[in-house]
Amino acid sequence: MSLSNRQAAPPGPVPGASAFSRDPAGQPAGDRRVAVRLTGVSKRYGAGPRSVLALDTVSLTVGQGEFVCLIGASGCGKSTLLSLVAGLDSPTAGDVDVAGRRVAMMFQEPGLLPWLTAAANVELALRARRVPKAQRRHRTDELLTMVRLEGFGGKRPHELSGGMRQRVALARALAQDADVLLMDEPFGALDAMTRDLLHDELDRICARQTLTVLFVTHNVREAVRLGNRVIVLSSRPGRVIEEYPVPDDWPREINSARSAQLAATITERLREEMRRHGN
Repeated sequence: MSLSNRQAAPPGPVPGASAFSRDPAGQPAGDRRVAVRLTGVSKRYGAGPRSVLALDTVSLTVGQGEFVCLIGASGCGKSTLLSLVAGLDSPTAGDVDVAGRRVAMMFQEPGLLPWLTAAANVELALRARRVPKAQRRHRTDELLTMVRLEGFGGKRPHELSGGMRQRVALARALAQDADVLLMDEPFGALDAMTRDLLHDELDRICARQTLTVLFVTHNVREAVRLGNRVIVLSSRPGRVIEEYPVPDDWPREINSARSAQLAATITERLREEMRRHGN
């Protein structure tokens, strides 16, 4: 599926909306409702001379319905940033604001409970939300259908492929009825073909509901394929050093010429940063 048919997102949240579209990448952040705002955020681990500064005065806004990709060298604080947005950790300085929105997180490893079926793993999130039992089964079936796993609800994780397990993890994240989806290299352990298919699935799913996505990846082409914007972080401590809007008016298959050109530009910027850090 091409990403070229996206349209402008609505100016505010649309609870239960059946249609989703991401904001054009070039639209100023002030023209849309902000879903995530980081203001002067720093994170230091430990104390004294052996402490590690992971993030340094990071300021970033993500608009309602926007898909923003974070990229940078290993250890630059990408996962730390997601943890702060998720509320799993607190910043040492600065503010993180999601304006009361519900946040869900998806990791590289699916983290499914091996003794439960795919359906039961998804249903856990519904139980946590206290969804009535009579509604849980129906909603679980809806979510498994959404990720194209209808008929697989009775399978346990070891009976599923890696890509299918990630689909279950995605369904479980969606079961949290979140407004903001944080994705920490969710496809990094998959082969190229499976990853490309899941790109299409993620885009199709995002086309059905209003989601704000903050997506961490090491794969530059993946970032260009999926994102409205690609944010480049410096080597540790992580700072925002570049921002690349991804034009909304081109087909963004992962191997298209324009995607490859933008990916090459971003890759060269990353190399410059890594050389600077190495020196």
